[in-house]
Amino acid sequence: MNGRIKLGRAMLTRVVEHQFDAGTVLFPATPNEAWSANADLLVPDFYDPQTALLRLAIQTWIVEVDGLTVLIDTGIGNDRDRPHLPTLSHLSSDFPAALERAGVDPADVDVVVNTHLHTDHVGWNTTQVDGAWVPTFPNARYLMHDADHRHFGPDGPGHDDGARLLFADSIDPVAHQIQLWDDNYQISESLWLRTASGHTPGSSVVWLDAGVPAVFVGDLTHCPVQIPRPGDVCAFDVDPEEAVVTRRRIFTEAARRRAAVVPTHYPGRGGARIVARGDRFRVDDWLDLDPI
Repeated sequence: MNGRIKLGRAMLTRVVEHQFDAGTVLFPATPNEAWSANADLLVPDFYDPQTALLRLAIQTWIVEVDGLTVLIDTGIGNDRDRPHLPTLSHLSSDFPAALERAGVDPADVDVVVNTHLHTDHVGWNTTQVDGAWVPTFPNARYLMHDADHRHFGPDGPGHDDGARLLFADSIDPVAHQIQLWDDNYQISESLWLRTASGHTPGSSVVWLDAGVPAVFVGDLTHCPVQIPRPGDVCAFDVDPEEAVVTRRRIFTEAARRRAAVVPTHYPGRGGARIVARGDRFRVDDWLDLDPI
């Protein structure tokens, strides 16, 4: 399987943790006819017209560039108590083995980027060892946006029961390795972080340009239906209106730069270069990865 591609001087590796189906209720403002109208884009990788279910992936993107090994998002993690999200609770995946197959030693990871602090983006920050949560990547900096850390943290408006569990098993145990940032943050010559708020207050994107540009967008988009329909919101957006504005802004910049848009949850080939068509967008070509 082709899970690795070169993007200029950078090597990109895809590590899939989990796949599942979800109802179109995830997009409450998307009319039923939009799914059939965009069948050429969505079927079969992203949508099954027979069951009206979406296909979603949870995956980590590994970027090797400028002498660094950088992980973008760390999935759900095993053994987590997630009563508010039963399908993600007490997962038992082979993510550590998948990292090993990808040639990644956790001790050699330099940077972990959590694009936002939702449970399916931070889980493998830690691993359970003898009943205690310890850093999975002991030598890495964990980069988190300050706005999310405050929003979901103990004194923030988003600190519900789910966030309390998330902080206890995936955030607090790596506190000594966390580096909070705000607005813009340069990781290396070829990688930088930018705020992309809306899905959460501190949602962020990772721009890569090592000769072939790409932007890793986290949950800026969950399904390619949002490419021709960027105004379609996701049920999990904290600020849906801001998420729409941000999606259009990042899509416009990606189209202008000819940068591949690489979300966390796209199955299929994982990401695509897009072009602008008025206030909408279309896929020009997909990444050269084998579809999942």
